[in-house]
Amino acid sequence: MRFVFAAAFLAAMPFSALAAEVPATSTVDDVTVFLSGAEVTRIAKVHIDKGEHTIVIGDVPASAIPGSIRVEGKATGKLDIGSVDTAKKLLQRAESEAADKQRKVLEDTIQTLKDQRTTVEAQAQAAKTQKKLIANLAQLPTRPAPQTTSAVPPTDDWPKVLALIAQATGDASKLALEAEQKIREINRQISDAEKQLAALAPARTEQTEVRVHVVAQTPLEADLSVHYQVPDAHWAPLYDARLQTGSKTEPPKLSLDRRATITQRSGENWDAVSLKLSTSRPSDSSSAPYLETQLVDFEQAPKPVAAAAPAPEALPRLMAKHRNIAAADALGGEFAPAAQESVSVGEAVAQLQSAPFEATFEVPGRASIAGTGEAKRVLLTSEALEPALSCRAVPKVDTSAYLYAKLKFAKGTPLLPGTVFLFRDGTFVGTGDLPLLSPGSEHDLGFGIDDQVKIKHAVLEEKRGESGLISTSHVDSRNFRVNVKNMHERAIDVTILDRVPVAQNDDIKVELTGRVPPTVQNVDDKRGIIAFQAKLEPDEEKILEYGYRVSWPAAKSIVYGP
Repeated sequence: MRFVFAAAFLAAMPFSALAAEVPATSTVDDVTVFLSGAEVTRIAKVHIDKGEHTIVIGDVPASAIPGSIRVEGKATGKLDIGSVDTAKKLLQRAESEAADKQRKVLEDTIQTLKDQRTTVEAQAQAAKTQKKLIANLAQLPTRPAPQTTSAVPPTDDWPKVLALIAQATGDASKLALEAEQKIREINRQISDAEKQLAALAPARTEQTEVRVHVVAQTPLEADLSVHYQVPDAHWAPLYDARLQTGSKTEPPKLSLDRRATITQRSGENWDAVSLKLSTSRPSDSSSAPYLETQLVDFEQAPKPVAAAAPAPEALPRLMAKHRNIAAADALGGEFAPAAQESVSVGEAVAQLQSAPFEATFEVPGRASIAGTGEAKRVLLTSEALEPALSCRAVPKVDTSAYLYAKLKFAKGTPLLPGTVFLFRDGTFVGTGDLPLLSPGSEHDLGFGIDDQVKIKHAVLEEKRGESGLISTSHVDSRNFRVNVKNMHERAIDVTILDRVPVAQNDDIKVELTGRVPPTVQNVDDKRGIIAFQAKLEPDEEKILEYGYRVSWPAAKSIVYGP
């Protein structure tokens, strides 16, 4: 029969001072990554004899939040937990012990290579010295004969001497070249060995040691699970939007892939773990900010403060100070005290589990994420949508028409803000940003320039003048023409955006003019932004003529803002 037990820093129970320590090695089995932070589950198997024991788990990372550590598990007999204690320790791990042996081998290898390099460098130096001596001998025939000629070879022997000099020079040059090649090879081997040495894990590392005090009624086997949270881990949403624009007979299609990029620097590697991604934020504040009462009252007039008379001994110093200030004022402030410097104030689809306040994606299979901060990408969900295509343009700035797909999410979990990679008919066209989208909301996603919608923009009128019999006001008139033509094989909705000035004073009047009034004013609640919307059939062209007139009193002048 198996029993389930759990402990969450329970009050310590009296245990015998002679309780045996049972070391346990654990491995990461399950990880749930939040938008900020992660919860890790380690598992360990231990054999426990009857009596009181302390199970020591020493491979929990130092970054584990102490208050989040929990221990639970199953056992083949009755097992009671008295308490769970944690402490930061410098521990010697098995991989560190292996690294120590490899480190010693590499250090010996590097020292041997350096000794070899010293020997070869000595050989290279000897070859250079030999070449110098031989060069000096080669100059003997050109030098004056000394007084004592007994040591100088006869003239008939010089050809043999020169031949020996040439051969010796060649041998010395060859020796120097071989020495240089050996030095380069030894330096390369030393560099490789030093890189391997630097990549080894440190001999000792800081870990969190978890000590679980237990009492076993009988000898048993226990499977322990250690849960804890680490702060330096997170995941961020990414999206792939693939648009097929369709044809005259086929409607457009859009597939939206939700992806996630995961990074962590928790101090441990997550190898072949069961991975979940949660939208909850356990590390954020748990309650709303607290507000203090704010008071308002009449401003009180400052009360005059009587100046204290200076001490007698301070009078000479005070008078000198006033004299210095007066002199500084007379000289343009040269000796005036400096102003105080201001100081700045400081791709298998994941399974989705929905809850009222969060969503959890369970990544299929097992995943590995290194603790070095390298990003890991996984596919969460893939959705097929039926978008409504349209074009949008701002011809005053750019006469290009841009293709948009309207997305509508009828159900599912909200789309979190993130970067979206855009593909149109199989071609990557750029990146965009998705805001937070709730189920049922709509969003227009741009997919680049649409060359099948042609737009022309022209200024018909741009003049200033006066109005009234006695020139009581000034007038500024602007009129424009926009030609839009649909070259697609199907009809498409087109939106032309522009803006008109917004008066900041009641004496300034702004009137819309032209043949075509705007369809929408104050687009997206932005004052002065206007839109002309129309549905164009294939090969249909529409002409928009519109403008505005600004008038203001003749005695004043105006200026246009950004």
